[in-house]
Amino acid sequence: MSSVDESWEIKDMTQATLTQTAGTSATIKNLKCKECGMEYDAKAIHICEDNCFGPLEVSYDYEALRRQVTRETIQAGPNSIWRYRPFLPVSTDNFIDVGTGMTPLVKSHRLARRLGLKNLYIKNDAVNMPTLSFKDRVVSVALSRARELGFSTVSCASTGNLANSTAAIAAHAGLDCCVFIPADLEAGKVLGTLVYNPTVMAVKGNYDQVNRLCCEVANTHGWGFVNINLRPYYSEGSKTLGFEVAEQLGWQLPDHIVAPLASGSLYTKIHKGFQEFIKVGLIEDKAVRFSGAQAEGCSPIAQAFKEGRDFVTPVKPSTIAKSIAIGNPADGIYALEIAKKTGGNIESVTDAEIVEGMKLLAETEGIFTETAGGTTIAVLKKLVEAGKIDSDETTVAYITGNGLKTQEAIQGYIGEPLTIEAKLDSFERALERSRTLERLEWQQVLV
Repeated sequence: MSSVDESWEIKDMTQATLTQTAGTSATIKNLKCKECGMEYDAKAIHICEDNCFGPLEVSYDYEALRRQVTRETIQAGPNSIWRYRPFLPVSTDNFIDVGTGMTPLVKSHRLARRLGLKNLYIKNDAVNMPTLSFKDRVVSVALSRARELGFSTVSCASTGNLANSTAAIAAHAGLDCCVFIPADLEAGKVLGTLVYNPTVMAVKGNYDQVNRLCCEVANTHGWGFVNINLRPYYSEGSKTLGFEVAEQLGWQLPDHIVAPLASGSLYTKIHKGFQEFIKVGLIEDKAVRFSGAQAEGCSPIAQAFKEGRDFVTPVKPSTIAKSIAIGNPADGIYALEIAKKTGGNIESVTDAEIVEGMKLLAETEGIFTETAGGTTIAVLKKLVEAGKIDSDETTVAYITGNGLKTQEAIQGYIGEPLTIEAKLDSFERALERSRTLERLEWQQVLV
């Protein structure tokens, strides 16, 4: 669809007024405030409206899960995030499965050697389906729940990847879609949304300004915003990154994880995923250190961690890592708590270091990541050099998006093709020049 249909407002305002509560499954209990503990029905709300205005989170019946779920039942499920369906907030069989999840956990060899690590793994969501980022996980869950709650129009505030995922999965599910993005997004991400034919609103402002506008639209039109009124369900999709790593490591936990920090939701939900598997007896309890990665141009959580604060001060983003450029992170304080209590770290890196991180992962492991992944690898390197990651630790670095989405970031920082004549001697001269350049580059690395 290319324009906003007036019928949306009438249809979805009716749905919002009804605030349907779809029948809950045996494992979903309710929504619970993370601050005061007040409980709510599992409907389309995201804050504690009756008391403290804290964020709501899905609560489950873990005794029921313990009785229902085994390693065998999980492995017999689909090769997607829906193998973990009992841990996800859907209540019917009408969930949306587009092959999302079960991405490779790559045992690193060349990057590990470069960094001096023995047991480094890369969780590669750069190849996640259908839009090549981890956002496909959270959107699949959010839109499945949106459909259960009766929404026919879905939306989001996005720095790019979420808009791609929402538009693609809405198209697959036959849902009307209108997404909101900052007007200065990378061209690849804008194209990667428009191709699914949603209505795209390019807002003159940064992500935090986009998000504020979307809160007003959600209240006015009653649409299902995946990261606003559907946020408690949406965020649960990130747990699958924890579930998969535990399963792929042979039903055990790593010693250390490094993940990018934007709102902080991904980071906190990986932690929740690990804890849920422990709680229902699928894996043994083990201490896992959680480290987070931010760009210096938008590092409110890293700044708070460095200064020993228990609160996060909003900042104005200015970085090439636009997918994690959230100046006022909704789950920032919870990410701080996890880093502190697990003995982890939260670090930031410059834009130049981000580019080097992208190049380093590509040339050592053949994985082309976007700027968020470059941030993760650059912080991984920084933590190793500072002695904050032990060489023997089983460490997992989370790569959350594909480099094809942010090609602008590395233009001018990588080599160019060698143009030659269609003659053997022209090829030989060019080959010798390239080998000479390689030797010089290695000498600089060694220095």
